[in-house]
Amino acid sequence: MHTTCTGVCLPDSADLSDSVNIEAYFERIGYAGSRDATLETLANIHLHHPQVIPFETLDPLLKRPVPLGTEALERKLIFGGRGGWCFEHNLLLSRVLQAIGFRVTGLAARVMWNAPDDLVRARSHMLLRIDDMEGGPYIADVGFGGLTLTGPLRLVADVEQTTPHETFRLREADGTFVLQAHIRDVWKPLYSFDLQPQVLPDYEVWNWHLAHHPESPFVSNLMAARVTLDRRYGLFNNKLSIHPLRGESQQTTLATAAELRGTLQHLFGIRLPDDPGLDDTLARLVRLD
Repeated sequence: MHTTCTGVCLPDSADLSDSVNIEAYFERIGYAGSRDATLETLANIHLHHPQVIPFETLDPLLKRPVPLGTEALERKLIFGGRGGWCFEHNLLLSRVLQAIGFRVTGLAARVMWNAPDDLVRARSHMLLRIDDMEGGPYIADVGFGGLTLTGPLRLVADVEQTTPHETFRLREADGTFVLQAHIRDVWKPLYSFDLQPQVLPDYEVWNWHLAHHPESPFVSNLMAARVTLDRRYGLFNNKLSIHPLRGESQQTTLATAAELRGTLQHLFGIRLPDDPGLDDTLARLVRLD
């Protein structure tokens, strides 16, 4: 996103020489725990990351580039007060995990969330496989937006697995896994994936396609998501959703560009880019009703 893979399959040869700033990353997510390559460490980092670094798609909406190099990821997600989408989140996480001793492989998924049962989408989502763990391999994913995982899951089928938020399970048939979430007493599919390793050029192709194709939902819509210990926040254009772990969900329509700007800054924790098209774009989004 090399023709061979012996465990660490994410960066190309150039990126392997780029060391991620681990200290700055841990400060950004507020993590001060163990750095041993254990399941406890993985689970703690996995919970901290999506509480602080939001999912957001401002750059493709504003026709800004979405580079995936280590320096660019640090500049945006760590030092820039921004969030990003799956490739940015999971590439950054993978490089941190590799740096502290985890064996990480990049995988690719077909998104099934809110899609018709017979629709087959391209492999446009990134997730991670973590090997050499107690209890077998795990998957990690801090970049799926409104239902991103808040804990790693064992790569085993037909076992209900709790996270700090929802309960999930994996179904498997002929080498393809489907990740499902238990939502309002119904199992809903998020995405399907197999175990074929992916490398950085694969992710770069999908990243570019989603940021430029005229039918990509990310070039015409604003999406943002963040999780706290007791709820999830989601934004689609000017529609704000709040989903408490207990209690009824709430939906609000943001009526002005100022409301939308404030929500992005204060509820989602995004330091908005200094872009000349931002104000006009936010004004357009609140006129969609």
